[in-house]
Amino acid sequence: MNNVNQAIIMAAGKSTRTYPLTLTKPKPLLPIANKPILEHTLNQFVGLVEEVIIIVGYRKEMIQNYFGSSYQGMKLRYVEQKEQLGTGHAAMQGAPFIHDRFILTNGDDLFSRKDIERCLQYPYATLGKEVANPEKYGIFEVDNGKLIKVVEKSNNPPSKIANIGFYVLDRKIFELLKKIKLTDRGEYEVTDALNLLAESETVVCELVQDYWLPIGYPWELLNANEYLLANIKTDIKGTIEERVTIKGELVVGEGTIIKNGTYLEGPIMIGKNCTIGPNSFIRGLTAIGDNCRVGQSVEIKNSIIMRNTFISHLSYIGDSVLGEYVNIAAGTVTANHRHDDLTVKSVVKSKLIDTGRKKLGAIIGDRVNTGIHTAIYPGRKIWPYQMTLPGQVVKQDIASPMLMNER
Repeated sequence: MNNVNQAIIMAAGKSTRTYPLTLTKPKPLLPIANKPILEHTLNQFVGLVEEVIIIVGYRKEMIQNYFGSSYQGMKLRYVEQKEQLGTGHAAMQGAPFIHDRFILTNGDDLFSRKDIERCLQYPYATLGKEVANPEKYGIFEVDNGKLIKVVEKSNNPPSKIANIGFYVLDRKIFELLKKIKLTDRGEYEVTDALNLLAESETVVCELVQDYWLPIGYPWELLNANEYLLANIKTDIKGTIEERVTIKGELVVGEGTIIKNGTYLEGPIMIGKNCTIGPNSFIRGLTAIGDNCRVGQSVEIKNSIIMRNTFISHLSYIGDSVLGEYVNIAAGTVTANHRHDDLTVKSVVKSKLIDTGRKKLGAIIGDRVNTGIHTAIYPGRKIWPYQMTLPGQVVKQDIASPMLMNER
């Protein structure tokens, strides 16, 4: 029944949980495997829909300028959500442009085309994922594959099937959205209208069979990057000098030079016009964006390095995310493992959050400069435009005084 020709992607949020990375760009533009999150989503829609309506808000011009008016044959329409009043309110912004059946999805998670196509077999459908900690999610109550209702975060959830924010709907949902009330948080939620829809229509709940990659916190970029890089195939367009060792899969963009003595232990993805080495060690599950320079005897492991970043000689970057135009001075080290072998914790919006990762280095915003021999504790963050002194030990997050009210 795949006669859906439109999709709405909700991409208006400010995403404070992914600070400092989203202080300077919207979350849908954060790169995973050298492509923005939103581009990964659009790629799944190619050949399935003709028009994508992107609900924008925070730093909307950056999204519009990046993607323009079309993408691989799909028309792109941008609609601004001027107030952040919830997912229901975001969906309503697209109502004037929707003709009939459509896909509605979050703009900051990655879904599989295979799972999307299974949902499109039904007039109404939603996608769920079994989780180990259902009390942290909105949960689907399901009877024989049919949605009964969505129960928001509860200490006694009716199942372990989490609502992951992907729906197949039609125009009827907009009439139901007009009937719902503000939640206690002051938002209109799609799930309230979905519950009304489930009272009168059969809403099929499909379970994820391929993948769902949520991006709620900065370190979840690494989780998704690890998954996507594990499936790449070697494609070398740049220059590899004679005495370079390559193990595993490797993607290298045009204009990039890998210098002598460098050891590449894939899977690794390196963008265009980069210089790597000499004598560097790039380890698996690392993505390096365009126009980056990695100096002599640098080691990088399982990290995301965004465009135009410079990592000077004798530095170590492990299990970290570095923004754009970052300058890592010589001898900088990101510690990525606790001595007590516990999972790394990180402060998010003034709360200490367990990342669930045994290995996590630094989260560094755009245009940060470190001094030589800077050492950064596991899970620490540095806000955009900040700097460290030579030999500084970063034990706590370094936040911008001008942006403290954003935390």
